[in-house]
Amino acid sequence: MFDLDKWQEILGTIKKNKLRTFLTAFSVAWGIFILIILLAAGQGLRNGAQSQFGNDAANSIWVDGGQTSMAYDGYKPGRTIQLTNSDYYQIKNNVEGVDHVSAVYDGRAGKILSYKNEHAGFTVRSCAPDHNLLEKAKIINGRFINENDFREYRKVCVIGIPVRDALFKKEDPIDKMIDVSGTQYKVIGVFNDPGKGDNDRIYIPLLTAQRIYNGRDNVNVIWASTGTVSAEGSEQIVSTIRNTLAKKYHFDPADMNAVGVFNNNVEYKRIMGMLDGIKVFVFIIGLFTLIAGVVGVSNIMMIVVKERTKEIGVRKALGASPLSIVSLIIQESVFITAIAGYIGLMLGIGLVELIRYFGLEGDFFKNPEVDLSIAITAVVLIVIAGALAGLFPAIKAAKVEPITALRES
Repeated sequence: MFDLDKWQEILGTIKKNKLRTFLTAFSVAWGIFILIILLAAGQGLRNGAQSQFGNDAANSIWVDGGQTSMAYDGYKPGRTIQLTNSDYYQIKNNVEGVDHVSAVYDGRAGKILSYKNEHAGFTVRSCAPDHNLLEKAKIINGRFINENDFREYRKVCVIGIPVRDALFKKEDPIDKMIDVSGTQYKVIGVFNDPGKGDNDRIYIPLLTAQRIYNGRDNVNVIWASTGTVSAEGSEQIVSTIRNTLAKKYHFDPADMNAVGVFNNNVEYKRIMGMLDGIKVFVFIIGLFTLIAGVVGVSNIMMIVVKERTKEIGVRKALGASPLSIVSLIIQESVFITAIAGYIGLMLGIGLVELIRYFGLEGDFFKNPEVDLSIAITAVVLIVIAGALAGLFPAIKAAKVEPITALRES
């Protein structure tokens, strides 16, 4: 039941002790504010890392040739291991657990593209038909390179949005011919890739590039995704690939320099685990900041009770029940912590929104956000803690005999 007299007394006490009330409220608001900022920062780091991996298939394995550093089976160290199309087909068709596979032969990657009177420099990337699935490139017009384009050495290309805008302006590029450093390619599709800079390129069939740029059957990188295989299962795939290539090219499977096999699955799991640890760490820091605020409230309430000892004695002498005294002190404590907690919550969320509004994000820090359920729970908990902080001093005060209270004041 709403007691106007009690609230007038609480507000009068707060008004009379402005500095003390402000410091109490500030400690609570600051604790909530810091918790919100730390949680948002931790989530922003995690989102940034996921974005970096999300630009390409996170469940992927990259394979590239290298140079042997160990003698093996009669062969001296220092041999160059050059991957070929046969290695691409071997991994694609015979390695269990592999999902999509592509291979890249760069040749002369940076080229001048021309269409009519428009000219621009972009990256030309050769690839296999599965490549857009590995790059997470979304086709927005036309199609991607298919098996027929690949096997028949067709001179076709798929272009990124910046290439389309630079060469074709508002014209539909599909089925138009563009000149790539003297070679004509038909545009069969336009793609959009979330990766930074990955739109600034065109894709052509791997076998076509090898024929045009005298690449024989060499490939620079073979790229495979592992579907739903676990990180541990992907390690077995890595081992299979390394052992297969070691047998073919006669190098020690333990020679890490002979062939580079980078497992994104394990790296993704490691980085996500580290960021989850950071989130837990910052949450603990924020929690201890909140606890410091609660301790501050508790200390202030003890001082309040001490200062009002005579008043409490008079109240009890006039017949006030211990419950009414306890409720008065708890209400004051809850009121201060609730208002301060709300202010801290709003300031924290406001700062996070400002960061997002002004675009103060980077490649590894994206979309800082706060789980509102956690934020509201933190405010509720600090209000409960504020009530408990006021409860124990209030109970102690309510037990004091009136005559003792009047004598000690």
